[in-house]
Amino acid sequence: MSQIPAELQYTAEHEWVAAGEPATVGITAHAADALGDVVYLELPEVGATVTAGAVCGEIESTKSVSELFAPVDGTVVEVNTAAVDDPSVVNADPYGAGWLLKVAVSGEPGGLLSAAQYTELVGD
Repeated sequence: MSQIPAELQYTAEHEWVAAGEPATVGITAHAADALGDVVYLELPEVGATVTAGAVCGEIESTKSVSELFAPVDGTVVEVNTAAVDDPSVVNADPYGAGWLLKVAVSGEPGGLLSAAQYTELVGD
């Protein structure tokens, strides 16, 4: 199905995290495929505090509306306004130009899955 980048970490809710400061967050290709054509993104504002496992936004597609869950604790330092303006980029390039937000992580991220664990979860 889709290539799952080995350098990223994942959640069971189909978000990915690229380590770094700040950490970059997006949804997986598996999630983008399942959603169908993404038509609207509601993302947290810059400066908002997010909590791992808690809802931090919404993704709307032609099929459904899904919640976006924060994979880490921290403060939002950047939102991908290009993706908000053109949500189709999430489907076209979920691990690149379709990233959603950048978070200054507070504390140690826990409960994230490796690429191998995520692959096993989704059966790719």
